[in-house]
Amino acid sequence: MQVWEIFILGVGLSMDAFAVAVCKGLSSEKFNVRSALIVGVWFGVFQALMPLIGYLLGGLVASYIEAVDHWIAFILLAFIGGKMIYEAIRGEEEHDASVSFKVMLPLAIGTSIDAMAAGITLAFESVNIFIAIAIIGVTTFAFSAIGVKIGNIFGAKFKNKAEIFGGAVLIILGAKILIEHLFF
Repeated sequence: MQVWEIFILGVGLSMDAFAVAVCKGLSSEKFNVRSALIVGVWFGVFQALMPLIGYLLGGLVASYIEAVDHWIAFILLAFIGGKMIYEAIRGEEEHDASVSFKVMLPLAIGTSIDAMAAGITLAFESVNIFIAIAIIGVTTFAFSAIGVKIGNIFGAKFKNKAEIFGGAVLIILGAKILIEHLFF
């Protein structure tokens, strides 16, 4: 897997966190740089940690399922992407401006579960996991911090579109992995 592909994976995975960050911005009457950075750190750290956990779990079983790893990667990424698109279309999000531990921990975990599944797929690819998690974490940090600002400025206009885009990117990436293994 090339660095640009990992970056695209990071962009796709960060869209859930971006959408929640936009909601944080929507909930704030005034933009607060400190809050944007806190949101970025929470989401960036968890989006980096979860693929590492998934990679380690995937590495334990990789040799047993190598013959079907491309199907597993495709199914996981397609499921995650489809779920993101479905949730975006349903449009159920709570708006809470708090960046407290009690509020941010479940949000960070919830938005990064898909990253753990993506980490499992990375175990089947030729990838330096530390570079991958750094790219995913930094990308998510940036998108999340910017998402707070965008939410504060533009409101709910882009939230669902970002989740749909992220879901589509994950589905396309899964299809690419499948096609490469089947035809090349």
